[in-house]
Amino acid sequence: MSTGDSGAPTRRTLDAAALGERPVGRLLWHACTQTTIAVGVYGIYALTNAWFVARGVGTTAMAAVNLVAPLLLALGAVSTALGVGAASVVSRHLGAGDTSTAARAAGNAFTVFWAAAVTITVVGLSGLEPLLRLLGAQGETLAYARDYAVIILAGAIVSTGFSSLVRAEGRMRFATMLWVVPVAVQITLDPLLIFGLDLGVRGAALGTVGGQAVSAAMSMWFFFAQRDRPYRIRSSDLRPHLPTVRTLVGIGAPSFLAGFGATLLVVVVNTTLSRVAVATAALAAFAICSRIQTFVAMPQLGISQGMQPIVGYNAGRRLAARVRRARTLSLRATLVYSTAAAGSVALLAEPIAAAFVDDAAVRSESVDALRILAIGFAAAGVTPLVSAYFQALGRPRPSYVLSVGTLLLVKVPLVLALGHVGPTGTWVGLAAGELMSAGIALLVLRRLDVTAARGRDYSSG
Repeated sequence: MSTGDSGAPTRRTLDAAALGERPVGRLLWHACTQTTIAVGVYGIYALTNAWFVARGVGTTAMAAVNLVAPLLLALGAVSTALGVGAASVVSRHLGAGDTSTAARAAGNAFTVFWAAAVTITVVGLSGLEPLLRLLGAQGETLAYARDYAVIILAGAIVSTGFSSLVRAEGRMRFATMLWVVPVAVQITLDPLLIFGLDLGVRGAALGTVGGQAVSAAMSMWFFFAQRDRPYRIRSSDLRPHLPTVRTLVGIGAPSFLAGFGATLLVVVVNTTLSRVAVATAALAAFAICSRIQTFVAMPQLGISQGMQPIVGYNAGRRLAARVRRARTLSLRATLVYSTAAAGSVALLAEPIAAAFVDDAAVRSESVDALRILAIGFAAAGVTPLVSAYFQALGRPRPSYVLSVGTLLLVKVPLVLALGHVGPTGTWVGLAAGELMSAGIALLVLRRLDVTAARGRDYSSG
C-alpha cells in the first residue's frame, strides 16, 4: 500500500481502503450519490442540448443531430469498455495492495483509447457521406448531420476523462467533478454558440467537444501530475503490455458490445422510422424520447458506477458477504427508482413534449412514444446493473450473454418485427425489449448465484 513521506498512509490511500471497511449501505449511498450527481448533470445536458437545437435551429436539425448519435455512442462504447476494464483491474489490485499493476492498467487504457480515437476520426471523416446515409440521413437532415458529425469526429481524442478509473481508487468527489465541470461548460457554450454566434448545429457540436476537452484536461492533471495518490501513471505504464491490454479488453468488451448494441439499436430504429409516411415527425419524436431516456437512465448508470468499485475492491480482498450486500442494495435501489421514473414520464408526457416542440404532429407522436416507452423504463436499469456487477468481479462471460444476447436475440428482432406496422410498433418493440432483457438478466444472476454458493471464487474469471 502506498504511503506518504512519513510512512503513514496518505488520505488518498485511505479513500481506497474505506471501500473495504465502511458499512456497505452507507458506502454505497455515498458512492451512488456522487456518481448519480455526476451522470445526472450529463442527463440535464442531453435535455438542454436538444432544447437549444430544437428552439434555436428547428425540429429537422434536432432529428439530424439524433441521427449522428450513433457516432457519439460508438466513441462512448470504446471509452466505457476500456474504463470499465481498467477500473476492475485497478480496484481489485488496490484491494490486494498491488499498485504497480493498477498503474499499468490505467496507463494502457489511455494508450489504447487514444489509438482508437485517432482511428475513428480518420476513418469517420474519410467516409463521412456514405456513413451518414447509412445512419438514415437524407435530404435536409443530411446537411445538418454533416455539419454536426465533422466536429464531433474531429474532437474524438478528448471524448473521455476516464472517471471510472478515478472512482476505482475511491475518489468519488473528483470523479463527480469530471462530469459536473465539463457539463457546466457545455451548457454555457451551447446558447452562446447557437443563439449568440448563430452557429446552429455546429455550435451544439462545438459546445459538446469543448466540455469534453475540459474533462480530458482535468483527467491528465489527476493521473499524470497529482502526487498524493496510491499510484501515478509513468511513461513506462503507457507502453502497451499485451497481457494487460487483453485483460482490459476482455473485461470491458461487454460494455463495448452493450454500447455498440445501443448504437446498432438506434440505427435500426432510425432507419425503420425513416421509411414510414410520417418520417420527419417520427424521427423528431424519437430524438426527444432518446434524450428523455438518457436523462432517466443517468441515475441507473450512477447506481451501477457507484457499485462497481465497492464490489471490485471487496472481491480483491475476498470479502464475499460485502460483495453480495452491495449488489443486493444496488438492485433494489435501481428497481425503486426506475419504477418511480417510469410513472413520472408517463404522467408528464404531454408537458415534456410541449417543452421541446410546437409542431402538433411531432408533439402528438412524442406523447404516444413516451407513454409506451415508459413501460420499458421501469426495467431498463436491471440489465446494465447485472452486467456491471460481473465486470467488477472480473467475470466478463455473463456480461457477454447480457450485452450481446439480449440485443441480437431480443431487442433488434422485436423492433424489426413490430416496426413495419408504424411508429407505434417501434415504440412497443423497444419497451418489450427492455422488459424481456431485464428478466433474462435476473435469471442469469440467479443461476450464477447458485454456482457461487457451491464454492466458486468471486474474483475468478
